Amino acid sequence: MADTAPAAPTEAALRAALAESYLYLSRHGLLELNSGNVSCRFGDGILISPNGASAETIRPGSFVAVAADGSAAGSGRPSSETPMHLAVYARVPEAGAIVHTHSDHCTALACCGLGIPGFHYLVGGFGGDDIPCVPYATFGSAELAELAGAALARRKGCLLGNHGAICHDRDIAAAAARAHRLESIARQYLLARQAGTPLTLTAENWRDYHAMAAKFRYG
Repeated sequence: MADTAPAAPTEAALRAALAESYLYLSRHGLLELNSGNVSCRFGDGILISPNGASAETIRPGSFVAVAADGSAAGSGRPSSETPMHLAVYARVPEAGAIVHTHSDHCTALACCGLGIPGFHYLVGGFGGDDIPCVPYATFGSAELAELAGAALARRKGCLLGNHGAICHDRDIAAAAARAHRLESIARQYLLARQAGTPLTLTAENWRDYHAMAAKFRYG
């Protein structure tokens, strides 16, 4: 019998998953008040959280359908960061979902213009040997969209200068977990800087890590 591809999730299933992940991120302190936003691919466009969303107001029906050209369907008003999400999807074909947060430790580093060097092997799960911080650009701007899109074309997450963080992954549950991991790594890096000068892995260490990660499909 020939293998058949799994059926694509229905719109209702995508909306439910987005709402569930939004609440997960809120419970873990990554989305506070109405900061941050989440999205996933939907047909030729995306579903994205509405402008001004919060854990108290978000519902599966809240997410706004937006076409690839940025036009929104229905009466909902999409997040002001819709251009950034669309830019990442355009640059990264494997990105199925995106999470943008203003989580504390990521934002603290971003406000110092600091990326996260390869001080821990889990940094490698983001696709390289560091997690970059892109320069500041006004929220909702084409400039910010370009900076984030370029960074996430080579990494699964980055910091946004004087702003926050953004991650992508295959689906919204994985993207939410990746955002949680990024905040954890940022916290550990800040703690390591308080304790001393964090050591970074060598080029040989990274070759070994990426070989092992590929073997075990890790990260």
